[in-house]
Amino acid sequence: MNENFSWKANSHLTIHFDVFSGVPSMASLDFDGHTVYFDYKMPLIEMSISGTGHWIADDRLIHTQLGREFVLKEYSSRNDEADGVNRLKVTLGNTSRRLRADVVYEAPCEGSMFRTMVTVANEGDRPVTLEQVATFAGAFGTTEGEKTSIDGWTLTEGDYDWLGEGRWKTRSVRDLCPDFAPELTGHDPRGEYRVVSSGTWSTGRHATLAVLENERLQLAWAFQAEHNGAWRWEIGDNTSDGYFAVSGPTAVDHSWTKTLSAGESFTTVPASVAIASTRSDVMDAVTRYRRLMRTKHVDNNLVRVVFNDYMNTINGDPTTEKELPLIEAAAQAGAQVFVIDCGWYDDSGDWWPSVGEWLPSKTRFPGAKGIVEVIDAIKAHGMVPGIWLEPEVIGVKSPMANKLPDSAFFQRDGNRLVEQERYILDFRDSAARSHLDSVIDRLVQEYGIGYFKMDYNVSPGAGTDYQTDSIGEGMLEHNRAYSDWVEGIHKRYPDVILENCSSGGMREDFAQTSRFQVQSTSDQQDWRLYPAIAAAAPMMMLPEQAANWAYPQADMTAEQTVFNINTTFLGRFFLSGYINRMSEKQLMLVKDGIVAYKHYVQPVIAQSTPFWPLGLPEWRDKVIALGIKHDSGSLLTVWCRNADDSEVNLSLPQYAGMDVEVHTIFPSSQEFEEWNTSWTKEDAILHVSCPTDEYVSRTFEIRLKGGQVQK
Repeated sequence: MNENFSWKANSHLTIHFDVFSGVPSMASLDFDGHTVYFDYKMPLIEMSISGTGHWIADDRLIHTQLGREFVLKEYSSRNDEADGVNRLKVTLGNTSRRLRADVVYEAPCEGSMFRTMVTVANEGDRPVTLEQVATFAGAFGTTEGEKTSIDGWTLTEGDYDWLGEGRWKTRSVRDLCPDFAPELTGHDPRGEYRVVSSGTWSTGRHATLAVLENERLQLAWAFQAEHNGAWRWEIGDNTSDGYFAVSGPTAVDHSWTKTLSAGESFTTVPASVAIASTRSDVMDAVTRYRRLMRTKHVDNNLVRVVFNDYMNTINGDPTTEKELPLIEAAAQAGAQVFVIDCGWYDDSGDWWPSVGEWLPSKTRFPGAKGIVEVIDAIKAHGMVPGIWLEPEVIGVKSPMANKLPDSAFFQRDGNRLVEQERYILDFRDSAARSHLDSVIDRLVQEYGIGYFKMDYNVSPGAGTDYQTDSIGEGMLEHNRAYSDWVEGIHKRYPDVILENCSSGGMREDFAQTSRFQVQSTSDQQDWRLYPAIAAAAPMMMLPEQAANWAYPQADMTAEQTVFNINTTFLGRFFLSGYINRMSEKQLMLVKDGIVAYKHYVQPVIAQSTPFWPLGLPEWRDKVIALGIKHDSGSLLTVWCRNADDSEVNLSLPQYAGMDVEVHTIFPSSQEFEEWNTSWTKEDAILHVSCPTDEYVSRTFEIRLKGGQVQK
């Protein structure tokens, strides 16, 4: 089959394929009235098996010998009205090696982002061992009449660490991939810029998502690995054009191999790719994709206010005596969910190594009703009761450490893997899953828990070698089993809200965020540092998922309390702090913040897209800004952190040439200094005057005057 073909994914996106000597490749891609052309032809599949390698010696995901050998067999498309996803399946074959590969593309009913997966099947009678299978590999491309080159392209990527999530940086691709004059050799370069994550903290060091942009060509790509375990993405120079590629675990990076016996198959972890004209537009496409492809849940549009007792408050030492006053104050402030965090199960005074059995402490919650007294108080105040779990671990001092078989745990060389006094459960094992299913069932059915904060504070490294082809494959099988377990909770209890926390934001991949309603963004305890994390959070999650902590205290000034509340204001309102110790006036300020949130943010955030009027924040920026735009206006938070200059110029291109109205929505009290604002519509710049030499913040609403239509 040598015919060229096209796939109309939806009204925003069409992909055209060329077939040369039987090998298909992307020829061009139409998006929202624009076209990107791929002069550098890359095969749809890039993979290696034992006994094969690259056609030029390197460690890239591309340039594989097998990539040139797979030829087109057939293709088919279908629209699935049930889930609103359109699909294309391209089947390729390698006759000499008796392998088949199905490359599947999925796109929601709107938008210019699509998902890919590759399934490799062994149709021979001898085992085949996979060493790497790229989920997606594609060229940068160019516009009509322009030469292809990596010059002019930038890469935006995110660095992560515990307490320092979402530190984004933009660099020239040419700086990352220097020009070594490869055209003189007749071969593409061997090197690449590679970003690798291992273990189960998928964003423990780096973001799964990155963005490429060429302002002159007006082209921007976003790409990501949709995986809660080991992954790799890379960019590189192919002499005549650049390329990017995304993969799950590989042999060279993650000690991963997978042996396929006759008739067996393997499917890669998903990757997704978006195309647009600018970085701002491509992030709009990513946001739209996230909403359309996430698990359906009533909370997706309800976006309830959460109070959690942990951060800078109880800190893992809950008791009935401590909880009841907090519950009353949280309800008075307007919280809709109250979460009992870690330690509720511990009788020893050391909650960390005792996790795993998940039975309420009798010393922390004395009396005939025990913890039920606290849960009943939450319900009596009209709030949803929530509780903290760390389901993937068993503490070394937990009774469950001896009750569960060794097969329920990660192992290497016949020994249980232990990390910081925790054994790590292997979700491939039925005993592990049955134990946790019984825990969830008991907490929901007996206690009425309606919200689970799922934490995960350790990572097992490369994986497990128990009953698997390789350490990396054991890890991958576990990652997928964990996702299946989460989906099982939703099937049994469709209204229960799940929060994804992994030592804060150590697992912000789309495999997780698509299955959880709320995403913790950090364990950062310094309110002055948090805005950099909060403002960057929508790069990796929907605004309504972003649980940025606010933890105002009685000893804070009014401006410091406002600063705290504004940090959570344009996300999932996520409150902590000893608000029960506040004066009536102080608590009223917290209440005013929640009232403003419910009035201005709650109705629109689940339809909004984020924007960054000052660009993505640097960790130590003196001024940070985050906005969300919706059909009838925009909301904008500005944090000034000992600003050097009182004049802040905010770029709002969506209002270019239009007249706008700007007013402060929090704080709204006349007791606070009003920040002067002015608007230059020709340049689409909002000028804001903020105080210097202090930590202050304001949130504004921006609307058009005179019934104009927002762009």
